[in-house]
Amino acid sequence: MSRGGAKVEKDGPERRCLATGETGPKTGLVRFVVGPGDEVVPDLAGKLPGRGMWVAADRAAIEAAAKKKLFSRAAKRQVHPPEGLADMVEAGLASRLVTLVALSRKAGGAVAGYEKVKAWLDNGEAVLLLQACDGSERGKSKLRPPGGPETLITVLSGSELGLAFGRENVVHGALAAGGLARRVVEEASRLAGLRPQDGGNSAPGKD
Repeated sequence: MSRGGAKVEKDGPERRCLATGETGPKTGLVRFVVGPGDEVVPDLAGKLPGRGMWVAADRAAIEAAAKKKLFSRAAKRQVHPPEGLADMVEAGLASRLVTLVALSRKAGGAVAGYEKVKAWLDNGEAVLLLQACDGSERGKSKLRPPGGPETLITVLSGSELGLAFGRENVVHGALAAGGLARRVVEEASRLAGLRPQDGGNSAPGKD
């Protein structure tokens, strides 16, 4: 199970993490390349040209790779990770996840709001339950993920989910089965490694 809740498949190409030395699926790591000025650049989509350097999607691992000059060792020359590299990766992953949920919504594969989400859960249409990390714990406990804890994603805030659904704030969302669901799970898992999971409870009521 991922730290964001949903389960990530363990198949696919594997890469070795610069910081931990452990090998794992590419979906659980972040690729970096050397850009202009010998600056280390996150390649979250895995498509930028250049030799890839891989680090686990984990804040401590990325910070260690930058601090211990592991990128320079991998590149075999002096390269420069920017200040706040882990924060940059977190922001980028959050943006990618919001975009994926928004695309699912536009394709008719996602809904938001307590009543709509509950209806999808009740009729079996939902395969993933999305809940804002800063939403009311009492309100969130009224809905159960469709396949247990492995189908619950809690890494986005209410305002971030709101962006995905074209609203100011969203506490509850759901995704149907489809091509984007797996990508949502993968990106949520990577984001969870960069974002503390403290289960905040500041948002009032239900959306």
